[in-house]
Amino acid sequence: MTYTQILQKRAKKTASTKAVKKFSLYDIILSPLITEKTHKQQESENKYYFRAHTDANKNDIREAVQHLYKVTPKKINIVNVCFKGRNNRKLVRWAYKKAIVTLGKKDKIELGS
Repeated sequence: MTYTQILQKRAKKTASTKAVKKFSLYDIILSPLITEKTHKQQESENKYYFRAHTDANKNDIREAVQHLYKVTPKKINIVNVCFKGRNNRKLVRWAYKKAIVTLGKKDKIELGS
């Protein structure tokens, strides 16, 4: 097996969905994140922010967005938002995974806001 064949096999393995096998598509995208910053980016850059399941990868999120909102994502970025603890704080930010979905110019998602 040549080196390029090994790389192609590895690329096929990483391009598969991981969390869809364990959960349904409705469990992958938990909720939309709506703040002033995300609302401005929805209007100007057509980017939508979602809170995603911690086991989900980009391919899982792509399938879930296609199934739930009937649009095809152009690009997906994932950010792991870290835990901010209780050191002299009253509020605690728990860790979660944030998905940034970029759509084409003609596509829109109605989030009910």
